[in-house]
Amino acid sequence: MWQTFLFAGIVFALALTGMAIGVILSNRRLKGSCGGLANMKDSQGKTVCEGCTNPSPECAGESLEKW
Repeated sequence: MWQTFLFAGIVFALALTGMAIGVILSNRRLKGSCGGLANMKDSQGKTVCEGCTNPSPECAGESLEKW
């Protein structure tokens, strides 16, 4: 019985490893099936990223912590 679980675990680990290698070699960013939040529009047709009139430092890509 434990051999079945061991075999299934090995197959699962090989599948995950294969998918990870495929993502790394394809050099593409991971994204959702609908393109993520960047494709969402507000009532004026602007993307969510453009919707901020006063963006926070995180929205602008800046870190809150200063070195």
